[in-house]
Amino acid sequence: MNTDIMALIELKDVTKKYDKSTTALRHIDLSINSGEFVYLVGPSGAGKSSLIRLFYQEEKLTSGSMKVGEFDLTRLRKKDVPLLRRSIGVVFQDYKLLPKKTAFENVAYAMEVIGEKPRHIKKRVTEVLELVGLKHKMRSFPNQLSGGEQQRVAIARAIVNNPKVLIADEPTGNLDPEISWEIMQVLERINLQGTTIIMATHNSTIVNNLRHRVVAIEEGRIVRDEEEGEYGYHD
Repeated sequence: MNTDIMALIELKDVTKKYDKSTTALRHIDLSINSGEFVYLVGPSGAGKSSLIRLFYQEEKLTSGSMKVGEFDLTRLRKKDVPLLRRSIGVVFQDYKLLPKKTAFENVAYAMEVIGEKPRHIKKRVTEVLELVGLKHKMRSFPNQLSGGEQQRVAIARAIVNNPKVLIADEPTGNLDPEISWEIMQVLERINLQGTTIIMATHNSTIVNNLRHRVVAIEEGRIVRDEEEGEYGYHD
């Protein structure tokens, strides 16, 4: 079977240089199918964050070709970057919640900025807060929530507009093991609903116990790509 038919994300010979002496990514070839759950692993400074930033055009590739869904990032016009970003949800290690907005308002904001109707916003925000197990905390402000709860709000915000892809950059990096496990259960549920997940992580326990595809990057190159792979590092 030709897996390219199903490919949601396609990178061919992608290189990212920051200047003449700094090459973050070298000749990356990567294909990710719709509905996959992919771990990006590798030592610090290997190029994982640079790769992640390419997906939502925080950075631009230097050479090669890249597509995400219907978007050709090689030719993407600046005015179309917001459209690309609507199809991608992003979760960061440090949550990036708005401190003066409640959990509900933080999630709703992602729908308000694209002009959704208030009735639809209320229904959808309630749904995603229930999905992440925080419906009972919707009126709480970030400083009234634990780190794990804040991360779940951030995940709800990232998926509220039904993105095809959810990118999670070290989503458990600031959390203790038990809370990290809860966050992973949330991501598993989202993946089971059909969302493609790309997760950069240094958490070997998660990778080795919740088996998914593992793509390992070292010195800007993909050195390993395994279905249900292991973490394989000791950092």
